Amino acid sequence: MTPLRILVVDDQALIRSGLRMILEAEPEFSVIGEAGDGREGVEMVRRMRPDVVLMDIRMPVMDGIDATRQLVDSGLDPEPRVLILTTFDLDEYVYAAIRAGASGFLLKDAPPDDLIHAIRVVARGEALLAPTVTRRLIEELASQPEPDAALEGMDELTEREVEVLRSLAAGLSNAEIADALFVSEATVKTHISHILTKLDLRDRVQAVVVAYESGLVRPGDNPQE
Repeated sequence: MTPLRILVVDDQALIRSGLRMILEAEPEFSVIGEAGDGREGVEMVRRMRPDVVLMDIRMPVMDGIDATRQLVDSGLDPEPRVLILTTFDLDEYVYAAIRAGASGFLLKDAPPDDLIHAIRVVARGEALLAPTVTRRLIEELASQPEPDAALEGMDELTEREVEVLRSLAAGLSNAEIADALFVSEATVKTHISHILTKLDLRDRVQAVVVAYESGLVRPGDNPQE
């Protein structure tokens, strides 16, 4: 099996070295490079084409939000998956990074097993939506702005697709949604695919953000009510 190619972008050399040590202990991963700022990271992604980019947020020259936005808008094929590394005191920046197109985020003090799991998740084209940290973060931030009066494409969703979107926003996995709606996981995946297409979104993380911003879901809502 070809190892997943990973690029580490962080302005702290000790962090980069620590991440490399953890990742290179896994035969399925290959750290192909390190960058000390966002601009260098973008240039290295274009040149080296990694599968997954571990991206810090606060960096000199170019921060991780702008770097993520440039990578998502670059038209690279295949598109690199960006996993944001952050700390709790940067919540608002995480939110901006997710809106820019990041596939998820991970706390820098997360256990190595969580890091390995996160990379596997985003590498297979999914988004990292931890049912505790991520949900709490999005709910807190999404409760601050006023919901948009309307969102293009929202009225095109079927009743079942709205149910699935509400469940996504509650942090439920595909299996949990399938159990709650008495359908198969394959059916749930089909509904999610339709939701992303109709709302012009790239993954389920952005779908969750849209669910809150549009007012479809409010913090504390029960998706089954």
